[in-house]
Amino acid sequence: MTETAKGPEPRSTSTMRSLSRAIEVFEQLQRYEHPQRLNQIAKDCGMSSPTTLRILRVLQEYGLVSQTDKNYRIGPAVLPAARVFLESDPLARAARPILQHLAEQTGLTASLYSRLGFERVLIERVVGAASLGYNLPQGRRLPLTVGAAGKILVAALDADHLEEVVSAAIERKYESAGFTVADLRRRLPDPDQDFSYSEDERATGVVSVAVAVPSRNGSATESISLTSPVESFSREKMESQVPELRHSARRLADLLASTMY
Repeated sequence: MTETAKGPEPRSTSTMRSLSRAIEVFEQLQRYEHPQRLNQIAKDCGMSSPTTLRILRVLQEYGLVSQTDKNYRIGPAVLPAARVFLESDPLARAARPILQHLAEQTGLTASLYSRLGFERVLIERVVGAASLGYNLPQGRRLPLTVGAAGKILVAALDADHLEEVVSAAIERKYESAGFTVADLRRRLPDPDQDFSYSEDERATGVVSVAVAVPSRNGSATESISLTSPVESFSREKMESQVPELRHSARRLADLLASTMY
């Protein structure tokens, strides 16, 4: 969101706005695969360079941002938080054995994603016998508009919410400026289909199927996927794994309910 000129704000409002901007810069840094220069970060956040620099310096003081030469990246202070989440969060702990079993049964790579605003995040992954040939780190922010695991999380949304998903995808450069809700709908599964399929969408040479983890509190926020190199599994063979995916998703939902996640 681009900065606009405004009059003086109440102190509490100004403090919250500063906090919001700092979080926005911190989130943007998480989307980069490589360190970025100040001007690029400012442009992607829709802020002025002086404002962005002030925020980066504050984040540096707390170790949340590191600087090398004129480039900025996420700092080491995020590691303790990540460790605590992976070791203590019910979602990550409950998912590990389920994904391990799923990968062993199918020979495919099993992954758990969680929706985070208008993106999804890889929570846990177990690589199967059919290796993908690339590494997707835990915590990577990914779009909801491509990839089976993302599409299934928005498949049941109404038009207004899909419009928000599309706008966010364009703003974060996951999609081109001409991308529309109609374009997204063409990628989504049919209304009577409870799984999503993708081929060569987010990553070239990769096929994937995914189902949503059942939720008792409205829209699903987690999905489980199976992924394979395109030459190893046909679409028909991938979709034959959906019953096993459904079983794993229901099992995870039951475990989360029992731990009051």
